[in-house]
Amino acid sequence: MLETKLIAEPGKQEMVITRVFDAPRDLVYKAYTDPALVTQWWGPKMYTIGVERLDARPGGSWRIVNRDAEGNEYWFHGVYHDVTPERIVQTFEWEGMPGHVSFETATLEEVDGKTRVTAQSVFQSVEDRDGMLESMQEEGRGPAEVMDEIYGRLAELLQRLQKGTARAA
Repeated sequence: MLETKLIAEPGKQEMVITRVFDAPRDLVYKAYTDPALVTQWWGPKMYTIGVERLDARPGGSWRIVNRDAEGNEYWFHGVYHDVTPERIVQTFEWEGMPGHVSFETATLEEVDGKTRVTAQSVFQSVEDRDGMLESMQEEGRGPAEVMDEIYGRLAELLQRLQKGTARAA
């Protein structure tokens, strides 16, 4: 059973991803905004993640690369609009399809010592949203399974950080 919930209703321009992490909100926020931590969870396990830039503040920007085993690079970038421990608002664009920008809001809500992350992505069109979902399918897995893997990596990192076996910058 998946611990990450992905909702993408037919005909709508958005998708919403939700997961509860067994970690305090400040630590989840740090995992989203510290480049050294982002490289440890941001994409599926099949990629090595690199951060060229991550300036997590209103008006700041970010640029991240996923590298596969064959050396192919997939670059993503965006601009931060709001960055607080409660909410991160940014744009998201895959450089392989320039001009298809989504607007993303990650809400970090404290719930009984844990943190519920609700990540809403709003796309310019239903076709853009459906294209993103299609691009998230790999090796017979659907978008929900891929997001569960990514957020599973984040959950593992948060546990290591709480135990003191992982390092942040």
